[in-house]
Amino acid sequence: MFTHNKKLQYTVRVSEPNPVLASLMLEQFGGPQGELAAAMRYFTQAIAEDDPGRRDMLFDIATEELSHLEIIGSIVSMLNKGAKGQLAEATQSEAELYRSVTQGADSHTQAILYGGGAGLTNSSGVPWTAAYIDTIGEPTADLRSNIAAEARAKIVYERLINVTDDAGIKEALGFLMTREIAHQISFEKALYAIQPNFPPGKMPGMPQFSHLYVNTSQGPTDHKGPWNTGENWQRMDDVLGGIPLDGGDGAASVHLGSSQSEDLANFAARTQSNPGSDPVTGADLGSSGGAEARHSPAE
Repeated sequence: MFTHNKKLQYTVRVSEPNPVLASLMLEQFGGPQGELAAAMRYFTQAIAEDDPGRRDMLFDIATEELSHLEIIGSIVSMLNKGAKGQLAEATQSEAELYRSVTQGADSHTQAILYGGGAGLTNSSGVPWTAAYIDTIGEPTADLRSNIAAEARAKIVYERLINVTDDAGIKEALGFLMTREIAHQISFEKALYAIQPNFPPGKMPGMPQFSHLYVNTSQGPTDHKGPWNTGENWQRMDDVLGGIPLDGGDGAASVHLGSSQSEDLANFAARTQSNPGSDPVTGADLGSSGGAEARHSPAE
């Protein structure tokens, strides 16, 4: 059960309307790194979570993300207030009104389609989709995904902060950005509280391949580091000489029954290409000189 506190978690102070900036802010309203996506990601994880501590944490953060959605939506709404009133009351001339709602970005869509409200789209007008939710149902995988999601959201907030000089908006966005950091910490603590937490899932990897680094991109710019070199790594630089890794012939095979083998052989024979043929194609006919150009007079 949810209850709603009519006060925003952080006060929104917008100095003046700016429909273009409102369009950019929609990235954190209905975008893939936005607050609705975060709320739905953590809420659905919480419902399926069996650990009482993680369940409580996920519900808490999911609910807070909804409050952040309200903050972003309020910023968008305040930035659109001027165009909303002008469009509704037609107090400007046609040309002036047109300019006010088509300043750039997706501002015209917000004005005409949403009446200056915050539509559930990203900054390019793409509708929000549940496809943004990448939950897999395994806590050690989902928590890592959550950490990355909060990190991406923080970066988007940094970029939004950099495109506005409005002190009130910067302050509110700075708060939201900081909460992304707090959530990263919570998710990382929860991940490390699971022992063991890597690799995700129950099944172990094949030991001969789990610490094998295959250097498949070779050249003068090759670099070594802890990600591919050290006592924990077996490194394969001679890729062609070591493929296939299992020591087999590297071909795909399947066991077929006698009737299946016969059918397959008949099919292969019926559809076999003649490597000695050189048929005239439509491309030949359409090329300069036509089909005759393919043969010299001597021929």
